Amino acid sequence: MKKKIAGVCIVVILLALLGSSVVVTAENEYRLVRQFGKISRVIDTPGISFKIPFIQSTDTFPKETLLFDLTPSDVITRDKKTMITDSYVLWRISDPMKFAQALNGSVTNAESRINTSVYNAIKNAISSLNQDEVITSRDGELSKMVMSRIDDNLNEYGIELLMFETKQLDLPDDNKEAVYERMISERDNIAATYSAEGKSEAQVIQNTTDKEVAIKISEAKKQAEILVAEGEAEYMRILSEAYDTEDKQDFYSFVRSLDALKASMSGGDKTVILSEDSPIAQIFAGY
Repeated sequence: MKKKIAGVCIVVILLALLGSSVVVTAENEYRLVRQFGKISRVIDTPGISFKIPFIQSTDTFPKETLLFDLTPSDVITRDKKTMITDSYVLWRISDPMKFAQALNGSVTNAESRINTSVYNAIKNAISSLNQDEVITSRDGELSKMVMSRIDDNLNEYGIELLMFETKQLDLPDDNKEAVYERMISERDNIAATYSAEGKSEAQVIQNTTDKEVAIKISEAKKQAEILVAEGEAEYMRILSEAYDTEDKQDFYSFVRSLDALKASMSGGDKTVILSEDSPIAQIFAGY
C-alpha cells in the first residue's frame, strides 16, 4: 500500500513539474520568459514550448493591434483660437524585449507615453494652421501632419504607432456660432466675387462673338455682291459675243419683241393694236 501511495505521489509530482514547465503561446500574444527576474528569451510564435519549473516564469504581452482613445483636449491655432480635439491611435508592441525593459511590460505605461507624444504632435500641427484652415481642411490632411510630427522615440519603448485619426475637431461652445457666421459671410463674399468675375468674362466673350459674327456677315455680303457683279458682267460679255453682227442683233430684237407680245397677251382674250412703225407690227408685216 505504501508503495502504491508513493508511486501516486511521484506521478502527481511529475505531472505538476511537467505542467509548470509547459508554456502555451497563443497567436495573439507574446510570451516573455524570465529567469530570476531577468529576461531570458521571447516566444513570438504560437505553440507549445518549455521552461524550467520554479526557476523560470513567464509574462504575457498582447501581439494584436491595440486601440488607444486619447482624452479630448484643447489646442491653440496659429491665429490664437481655441479648438477641441478628440482622436485615437492604433498601435502595437513591435519589440517585446524593449517593451518589458522600458515600460515594465505595462500597457498603461505605454498608453501614457503615446498620449504625451501624440498630443504634442497634434498641438504642433494645429498651431501651424489658422482656425479657418483647420475647419476647412480635407479629410486625411491633418492626420498626415500629425503622423509626421510624432516623435520617433516611441520605438525606444518597443512601440509602433500604426495610425492616427481625428474623431472630432470642434470649436468651444461659447464662440462656435460666431465663427460659423463669420465663415459663412466670408464664403458669401468669395461666391459673389466669383459670380461677378464670371459675368464679366461672359460679357467679354459675348461681345467678342457678336463682333466676329458681324464681321463674317459683312464679309459674306461683300463677297455675294462681288459674285453678282461678276455674274452680270459675264452675262453682258456673253450677250455681246452672241450678238456681235447686225443679223444676230436683228434676231435678238425679233425674239425680244415676241416675248413682249406674249407677255402682253396673257390672261384671257385680248386684242393688240399696233401702229405701222411698231417693231412688232413690222415683224408680222414681213418688213
